[in-house]
Amino acid sequence: MNNKKAILLPKNQEILANVGEQIKLARLRRKLSGQMVAERAGIGRNTLISIEKGKASVSIGHYLNVLKVLGLEKDFLMLAKDDILGRKLQDAGLSTKERAPKKKA
Repeated sequence: MNNKKAILLPKNQEILANVGEQIKLARLRRKLSGQMVAERAGIGRNTLISIEKGKASVSIGHYLNVLKVLGLEKDFLMLAKDDILGRKLQDAGLSTKERAPKKKA
């Protein structure tokens, strides 16, 4: 298995850090301990800390599990929902391929 670390631009790191901070604030508003959320999400406490710091190394599935514990899993469905550029391309009648072209070795 290829374990490549995600490389994010500073702006994207900031966005992920904001998501982590929002998750942490949601947990604190619900007065749930970190240990309790971690157990319910099926992750370790250190993974929850990484999520709350917005670390890119944490699986997106773990983020979703934590959102589920907090009752915010429907917020996950809002990702890329309003695809303005995609709709403009669709309206312009531009054809898009089913798949991206394969990368040449």
